[in-house]
Amino acid sequence: MDEVSRASQTTQVVPLVEVQVRGDLNASSAPGVNDVLEEALALHPRQLVIDLADCEIIDAAGILLLLDAHRRAMRDGGMVALRSPSARARRNLKLAKVDRVLQVISADGDLTLGEIPRREMAP
Repeated sequence: MDEVSRASQTTQVVPLVEVQVRGDLNASSAPGVNDVLEEALALHPRQLVIDLADCEIIDAAGILLLLDAHRRAMRDGGMVALRSPSARARRNLKLAKVDRVLQVISADGDLTLGEIPRREMAP
């Protein structure tokens, strides 16, 4: 294989990309958010963090969009994490059982859903 062929097969990977969603994530906003997520995923991040601190409501279309971003990231060897969803958005994510698929982290980086912390057992 020559240098040109090898270079065309190399994919640049970035460690982290963060996207901030402002406003509700619903059927009317999903196409615009999808465009931004496509640009972010084109960078082939190891981790895509979607900040939901300014997103009060997530409906079914928004949840499908998040799961699709997760699927696309996984296909490229990456992962998606959701940061700081509101209490209402967190409730919808739990009802849809998205917390079983996506990692959800608080503003300070602690896991809040999607992973049960291990506790040390006393001898």
